[in-house]
Amino acid sequence: MTSSNPPSPSSSLFCSIGSPTTSISNDEVRYQVNTFLSSMGSRREVLILPPDFTRFHSQAGMITRFISEYYNYTTPEDGSNEDDATDSRSSATPNIQIIPALGTHAPMTQHQIELMFGKELASKANPNPFIVHNWREDVVTIGHAPAEMVSEATYGMVNEPWPAQLNKLVWDKRIENNTDDGSDNNLPPLVISVGQVVPHEVMGMANFNKNLFVGVGGLEAINLSHFIGAVHGMEKLMGRGQNPLRSILNYCSEKYLQSQFDLWYILTVMGTNETTGQVEMKGFYIGNDMQCYDLACDLSLKVNFNLLEKSPKKIVVYLNDEYHSTWLGNKSIYRTRMAIADGGELVVLAPWVETFGEDGHIDELIRKVGYVGTPTIMEAMEEDEDLKNNLSAIAHLIHGSSEGRFSITYCPGHLTKEEIESVGFNYADLSETKQLYDSSTLKDGWNTLTDEHGVEEEFFYISNPALGLWAVPSRFDDSSASQQSFSVSSNAATYVSSDQIPSDMSGGVGGWKKPPKVDM
Repeated sequence: MTSSNPPSPSSSLFCSIGSPTTSISNDEVRYQVNTFLSSMGSRREVLILPPDFTRFHSQAGMITRFISEYYNYTTPEDGSNEDDATDSRSSATPNIQIIPALGTHAPMTQHQIELMFGKELASKANPNPFIVHNWREDVVTIGHAPAEMVSEATYGMVNEPWPAQLNKLVWDKRIENNTDDGSDNNLPPLVISVGQVVPHEVMGMANFNKNLFVGVGGLEAINLSHFIGAVHGMEKLMGRGQNPLRSILNYCSEKYLQSQFDLWYILTVMGTNETTGQVEMKGFYIGNDMQCYDLACDLSLKVNFNLLEKSPKKIVVYLNDEYHSTWLGNKSIYRTRMAIADGGELVVLAPWVETFGEDGHIDELIRKVGYVGTPTIMEAMEEDEDLKNNLSAIAHLIHGSSEGRFSITYCPGHLTKEEIESVGFNYADLSETKQLYDSSTLKDGWNTLTDEHGVEEEFFYISNPALGLWAVPSRFDDSSASQQSFSVSSNAATYVSSDQIPSDMSGGVGGWKKPPKVDM
């Protein structure tokens, strides 16, 4: 009879491939996936946790498809009958379930599932392998991170435990629930978290245990996570794999996940081919602890983090039609704030921006408070229970504030001068500003314009802020760059309750009302 202990390689790191110049082929990914799964032994249950459609370019869809093909759950899309990666695929087909890590995002549409995971996997039925994560009803609190950790990360503004929450179906896959039942195959369910490591404005670096505690977690944990990230200081988090917020997740991961599950992470690092301009895989890692994540973070910093030699006095950012609100469009602020010079100006060309929030209530809160700096925002929260129950909105307002270090000029297509200035931004006419900064002629990076008097202006242009993070070494290396220097009364201590209000389309969280364009 097979041992009930899951097999594992001699090291927690099963696969580590990558460099800034590496281009990993699909065949290599398939080979590594199949070799890994073969080492795991035959399973009766396999649970896959990929990201949702907002992370389409992570290649998590392809990897999920390769897993299903290894287990003969689906056939290879190229029509081949032989497995090029190993001598044979699995001799048995387990029960496969797939829970896209939605967080509080809206469920994926059938069309999105087909685009990301392939038509055959998307068309499976009886049962359908795709399970929608319902953060309202499907979540269980499995433990807590100590209040001391939360207090330290929030400078005493929140002094209560952080709830580690998981989808109930995921929690049911723990080893103790799947003990020896007398069958020939009594190995526990294999849980595989798949996703891309990339610099992230809230978590520092995306993925790893975030895919579980946020992606298939509950609203209280998600909103508190974003609030912690905001009050701790975005500039102290971005691009850093290790930070107080990640330490909270790591604590819960080590205490509640690693010993409870046969849980493995498959992580990718994606970058742009300098010759073709196409997105390609630069790194591929498989492991069951921090090691694979740390390696992926190291590579992602080299591939995705844009370190500039000097701070631009002016940065001009263009927002395409995916950005119809400041809730989404403020990614232009998140992704450039570590680069722009003190006293500099960020100019946001926003032809499609027509509102502040992604829903009426959040829009109302933004208009009421504004992007007016952390101290003022926290003072407003002290006196407003509605704000205390909308921590994601508080986090967004803090993220979108320059804290007085630089100015922000919005050039919206569908908001008035009065509306823009009422939330704390400067206003400029879109048509006039576009004539000066013509997006059709500018190149990403440094540009120089000469006015009618022969005076040159140097500025840095970004055509899409979602493509990376920008910083200068001095600000990135200085861990105290954004130390919060404000005091708040005890009334600001936030009680994290089930009254927390979701924001399904959060730009700060990573959601999109209109999904990114995908080449068909």
